[in-house]
Amino acid sequence: MTVYCWCARRRFALPEPEARLLQVTPETQVLAHCYWQPDRAARPAIVALHGLEGSSTAHYMLGIADKALRAGFSAILLNQRNCGGTEHLGPGLYHSGLVDDVALLIRQLAQTDGITRVVAAGYSLGGNLALRLAGTHAPETLPTLKGVCAVSPVLDLEACVRALERRSNFIYQWNFVRNLKNRMRRKQAHFPGAFDLSDLGAIRTVRQFDAAYTAPYFGFASAEDYYHRAAALRVIDRIRVPALVITAEDDPFVPHASFRDPAIADNPNVTLVMPKHGGHCGFLAASNGPGDDGYWAERQIVEFATTVTGNVR
Repeated sequence: MTVYCWCARRRFALPEPEARLLQVTPETQVLAHCYWQPDRAARPAIVALHGLEGSSTAHYMLGIADKALRAGFSAILLNQRNCGGTEHLGPGLYHSGLVDDVALLIRQLAQTDGITRVVAAGYSLGGNLALRLAGTHAPETLPTLKGVCAVSPVLDLEACVRALERRSNFIYQWNFVRNLKNRMRRKQAHFPGAFDLSDLGAIRTVRQFDAAYTAPYFGFASAEDYYHRAAALRVIDRIRVPALVITAEDDPFVPHASFRDPAIADNPNVTLVMPKHGGHCGFLAASNGPGDDGYWAERQIVEFATTVTGNVR
């Protein structure tokens, strides 16, 4: 199911999005693609967060936008730093626990657009971000965040990277590393000399890439230190807003054992849904009726957001 959903072509009848640039540091901007309801302030919004080397044009991001719009939500699809063709917007990188950008976006939606009800929903790396966002921001400090949803979240990064290193997951690892390396080459074109790429060709694993670039750039002692400190599992016990976590027992590189951690079970704000099948960010099911394409997790996100925001068409 993982490979099918990865490769399947989908079509959406979405309007042209509004492109919004957000100044996240003095030298860095990020790009969000915004699909608005006619009266922005009157409707809630879903902020969608993509996975490793994804973008606002990933099929599941557009799938969330399509279902959200039809359910009366605005949909804000955020590109992580450098993603979605934005390598030129800043000199730095992104990582799996960098929640500052989405927190700033949610605050801006309140201040600029009058949106007071937001749900953050992420896939894979974006799922880790959504959970970390709720675990590191108390409701008093981010009052418009009404809930978070994480699909196939890499909430225990070390366990996920170890699983990715299995021989059976070679194709996934190869694809991630290929994209990461190509991004660094594009980065070099915009910011010559910002990173030493002399050993880039020798990198074969995500762990090697993080050891060479991600960890040192963000001040982590090592890739393993980064994986420990950036994992949502470290803060999931602190989540105080409703949180929906969807993962599958047959996910090839997000071990389901991680979701048995007492920090999840002991937090009454976290609801875990773990079917036997679904792969990584797959979750295809029978159609729920006219207009439903069977992408079950996207439907769950919108239904969850409807409940926690009190959205009524």
